[in-house]
Amino acid sequence: MRIPAHAVCTAIRDDIVSGVFAPSARLTEEVLARRYGVSRVPVREALRTLESEGFVTTRRHAGACVAEPTAQEAADLLELRVLLEPLAAARAARRRTDGHLKVLRGLVRLGQERARQGQGEDLRALGGWFHETLSQASASPGLIALLTQMRHKTAWMFVVDAPARPTECWAEHGALVDAVARGDAERARSLAAVHAERAAGAHRPRARAAVRTSQPAVHMPGGRH
Repeated sequence: MRIPAHAVCTAIRDDIVSGVFAPSARLTEEVLARRYGVSRVPVREALRTLESEGFVTTRRHAGACVAEPTAQEAADLLELRVLLEPLAAARAARRRTDGHLKVLRGLVRLGQERARQGQGEDLRALGGWFHETLSQASASPGLIALLTQMRHKTAWMFVVDAPARPTECWAEHGALVDAVARGDAERARSLAAVHAERAAGAHRPRARAAVRTSQPAVHMPGGRH
């Protein structure tokens, strides 16, 4: 069974984001194919995609390597998110479906409950799900793709501190959903802008560990191509 290149791309990206492959680490097709249990063909395609996304760079005499984002690139990433997330919220207010709204309201209820209980790890996952659903509700494929890529890059470049007042954070989420439900695009944009600015202040550049010298194999479903 052929393993699609997008599945290999996801696996490599996840390993870059989690630090399995550190910045500047070489990414050879042979080693990656063996790690993920696939042929070199989907690996080659995946590396091209990851290079277009900025996770991988090609160096003369070294081939594909994990990119090394600069401090300026990291700052630009946060600035772009602060600009694009309010746009997604405004579009969600105009284009959301009842299904999106049901999921968003359910996430707010869960988030508020977990915030009262002090369950920080659950809140991190719920927050990610909330923002992903909000961007999906924008019904704008290009914007959704950009925000998804930026979330991956944010996880790669930054450590995000937990909100000092999680109940207030989830109250903001609730107010944002109310604006989306009413179709109030400007109110949704304004609330999302304030929330994004506050969230940006909780991001700290991630300290990068040294490149690991060996990696255990990761077996992809379906065997080799």
